[in-house]
Amino acid sequence: MDIEQIKKILVVGSGTMGHGIAEVFALSGYEVYLSDISQDIVNSGMQKIKWSLEKFHEKGRLKENVDHIMARIKPIVGLSEQVKDVDFAIEAAVERLDLKRQIFQSLDQTLKEEAILATNTSSLPITLIARSTKREDKVIGMHFFNPPVLMSLVEVMKGEKTTDQTAKIVYELAKRIGKQPVMINKDVPGYLVNRLLFGIFNGSCIIVEKGLASFTEVDAAARYKLGFPMGVFELMDYTGIDVVYLINEGWKQLGIELPGCSLIDEKFKMKEFGVKSGKGFYAYPSPGKYSKPDIPIELKDKVDPSLIIAGAVNEAARLLRNGVSSKEDIDLSVELGLGLPKGILRYADEIGIDNVVNAISKLKLESNNEFYNVDALLMQMMGSNKLGVKTGEGFYIYNKVEEKKYKNVLLRIEPPLAWIILDRPEMLNAITQELVEEVNKALDELETDNRVRTLILTGNGRSFSAGADIASFLNLKPIDIIRYRTLRELVSKISLYTKPILAAINGYALGGGLELAMACDIRIASETAQLGQPEINIGIIPGAGGTQRLPKLVGKGKAKMLIYTGEIISAKQAYEIGLVDLVVPPEKFEEEVKRVATKIAEKSPSSLIAAKLAIEMGNETNIWDGMLIEGALFGLLLTTNDVKEGIKAFLEKRKPKFVGE
Repeated sequence: MDIEQIKKILVVGSGTMGHGIAEVFALSGYEVYLSDISQDIVNSGMQKIKWSLEKFHEKGRLKENVDHIMARIKPIVGLSEQVKDVDFAIEAAVERLDLKRQIFQSLDQTLKEEAILATNTSSLPITLIARSTKREDKVIGMHFFNPPVLMSLVEVMKGEKTTDQTAKIVYELAKRIGKQPVMINKDVPGYLVNRLLFGIFNGSCIIVEKGLASFTEVDAAARYKLGFPMGVFELMDYTGIDVVYLINEGWKQLGIELPGCSLIDEKFKMKEFGVKSGKGFYAYPSPGKYSKPDIPIELKDKVDPSLIIAGAVNEAARLLRNGVSSKEDIDLSVELGLGLPKGILRYADEIGIDNVVNAISKLKLESNNEFYNVDALLMQMMGSNKLGVKTGEGFYIYNKVEEKKYKNVLLRIEPPLAWIILDRPEMLNAITQELVEEVNKALDELETDNRVRTLILTGNGRSFSAGADIASFLNLKPIDIIRYRTLRELVSKISLYTKPILAAINGYALGGGLELAMACDIRIASETAQLGQPEINIGIIPGAGGTQRLPKLVGKGKAKMLIYTGEIISAKQAYEIGLVDLVVPPEKFEEEVKRVATKIAEKSPSSLIAAKLAIEMGNETNIWDGMLIEGALFGLLLTTNDVKEGIKAFLEKRKPKFVGE
């Protein structure tokens, strides 16, 4: 079987995950059977799918009629002869090994011989499930995240006998339904995300149990220093402390000895499960109602952040050394699965491998648990002086980097490139007056730095910039808004800056954030990016050039559609209308941004600024005046040394060395 032969899908289990998985396949055009043990349960799943599709339709995010999509899903009870021609089946039942083995035995007997069987289990071994069938080579893990229709990550994991061909088909299938797959080459309970997450959970538990810090101090360091979207204990509350406890216990039954956590045990016994019970480590307004806990930012320096991630880095090194997955997929899994601003190995490189090893050793000393024996790969890196960014090589290779930290902006110089990184990840890099001033300072500093040829503007964490910090508008009067022109001045400065500026759109680019991106010369977006001008939703309009630049990029009609509706669109949609110039997968994002920026940096600085001025100024006038501007700049370039070098290099068949003179 190959990917083109997969036409019909069977989803077994219509509960929390199952109905969402069925919806994802139906949205992608596949014919889907949705099965469960009773008609009532199946009907409930179908109702949830219809509700979800109607919400997407209301937001203008469906290209088809809801009824057309629903018609592709056929609800059934149990497994009958009508599913025998299914090409691919995925099971999404409760996490009980005996039940899953029973389901797979039935699937094996019912479906045609070449059909692939997948499980959505998040913790149970694929190999043990596969042994209940006579097609172990065609059994695989395909783990979606909740809710499947919104979360982009899918973990694809082989069992002991899963063939490369099966894995390749399922990996490609995940891409065909709009997901970002990561490949796991060996059967490891917990896949990638949960194994690394529990490394963070257990390390944080040790910190609190041993009196090194309070759970609130750990969460402050996680939120405000590491840039996590939630504190560690806040996330346990949100996930469900009972879920964390049961996964820990389940792994113990499989012979995986993780460090125990008395904090979790006590909360479980007291039935303080977190959000679902109204109380966990934090208190909530009522059972099932989440509200963000108050975690004071002034507590962020009470904990060494390397202690929080040390266990996860050690586990990631172990997975990498044993060939379980690639470093790129390990990092991508936590970025997309946990919403972390960077991969766990990137964190290690930035903190320093030596500092991480010291933190692992401290956790070993405090816990007396062999789980914290420093992995051989980390020791090898220590011995080779591959300590990360500071030595130029760790898990990744780096150019010599200089960094300067403003309060809200990080300036990183790695000649010939420079990065201006909006650095308010806990606020999705919302724009304030202070942030604008700091970007201005960085631009002024870089403009005369001859080492830097190309600039990259991006954001730290899950967002490029989600727009202006709206709370600051509440006390402004109309005249204040007119005076509040610094962002308008900044986008004008960017549009006529004397060096090329690329916008690396890594997440949300909304409102003022999108206006910043539109002022840049080139916009490169991650596939996970979302863009829009939603100001209309709070009764205002774009105020930093959005009503002017957007129509020039996408046309008046499409610009009005985006501005009038306040709709947020995907990177793919943005590319289709011309709002972004390139869309790349998340795991290749930084690499591709660097590739484009470096290629531009190789050109003559004089010709780049001339080209920019000709395009920008010509775009604001008629073609005749534009051609006069172009001709004048062309003639000026003929007087430069760069042109002489370019011609000489061409004749000598070598790469030119431009110096900007």
